[in-house]
Amino acid sequence: MSAIIERLSDSAAEAAEWELRCDMAAVFRVAAREGWNEQIGNHNSLMLPGEGPPRFLINPRGYLFQELKASDLIVCDLDGKVLQGTGELRKVAFHIHARIHLLNPRAACVVHVHPRWLTALSLLRDTELQLSHHNNLLLNDRVVYDHEGDEPVHHNEEGDRIARCLGDKSVMVMRGHGVTVVGPTVHDAFDECFIAERTAMYQMTAMSTGRAMHALPERLRRNHLGPWGEKIDARLHLNAWRRVLDREEPDYRT
Repeated sequence: MSAIIERLSDSAAEAAEWELRCDMAAVFRVAAREGWNEQIGNHNSLMLPGEGPPRFLINPRGYLFQELKASDLIVCDLDGKVLQGTGELRKVAFHIHARIHLLNPRAACVVHVHPRWLTALSLLRDTELQLSHHNNLLLNDRVVYDHEGDEPVHHNEEGDRIARCLGDKSVMVMRGHGVTVVGPTVHDAFDECFIAERTAMYQMTAMSTGRAMHALPERLRRNHLGPWGEKIDARLHLNAWRRVLDREEPDYRT
């Protein structure tokens, strides 16, 4: 995608960036509907394609997910300087997102949220996603559990530790914190976060009965660590949500 945009005219590149902004704004609105965000906290970012120094798109400090529009998102460099847009980059967002983008180049999109079920899972000692639901067969090999992150992310050293812990995985359940999901595109990261949260919901609900959970056979694991969208209709999922938003919250793309 990056190589294509670099050959486009300025106006075409601006149109391509605007479409990415609309995708990101849609993710914020859906996340708000799903209750993923922590008041005005939490943040999602996207590395922008094109020539020149690396730049990423992110939500500015102080906005609820439900009110964010495509034009509200700010552009920052990997040093945290705001290059475009009005607003401030939240410090904790910088230490998480910039360091992941810098150390994990494949993580073009980073979704960091506190959804109900994955966050609840992160609070339980020695509890991981079990191989019980069909989603687990593709998902479980992609998840890493951060068992060291007790302190808030207030400096680059902690951000670097998180990025190293993530490694080649795409979902990090952060102990006592929430979840970070990364992907090569907006739709990959969004859809994988959506599926991971649903899967955690199924497991936590089943666990609440106090009965033993059924284990699926290990031989059925998909062992896929490539782009999520290669196996799942991630783009179609985000497109479907955008159609809903076009009808019900069309200001997201302004």
